[in-house]
Amino acid sequence: MKIDFERPNWEEYFMLQAELVKLRSNCMIRKVGAIIVKNNRQVSAGYNGTPPGLKNCYEGGCDRCKQRINKKIESGMLLDRCMCSHAEANAIIHCTLLGIKIVNDSILYSTHIPCLECTKMAITIGIKDIISVRSYMDPYNYLIKNKTVNIKLINIDKLKYWTKLLNYTIEQK
Repeated sequence: MKIDFERPNWEEYFMLQAELVKLRSNCMIRKVGAIIVKNNRQVSAGYNGTPPGLKNCYEGGCDRCKQRINKKIESGMLLDRCMCSHAEANAIIHCTLLGIKIVNDSILYSTHIPCLECTKMAITIGIKDIISVRSYMDPYNYLIKNKTVNIKLINIDKLKYWTKLLNYTIEQK
């Protein structure tokens, strides 16, 4: 007897985790979450925000974000002036902090396509695939344009389906 049973596939499951991680972001402009997965196991997570010990972005810790909010600079410009560490960089840094050394052939799930710097870091530690639900194409990210790393965008509608189901499950008594 076959039972009707559904659950998220691996890509949906890990992307839902990245979406959850982004809720910890303290950036005023764009909340981003990222996780690194090896053999269908999460090994690290990161979200964007100011480094420990610095004033949070929403507390005025990042002048670049203030300029973006005031429309003095455009999206993607002056990224080197941002005080926030990117979610992907934080996930990579956490591998080091936790002593995780074997990241070759892993997958980076990020809520947005990473910038050039984060893509370089991901390639350096052995990430083979980057999976995302939102396109944020850094105009200078030629590594993605030249397919140095495999990039895949998945349909956000399937994530919306699972979040609605999750909401229903949480509200059940």
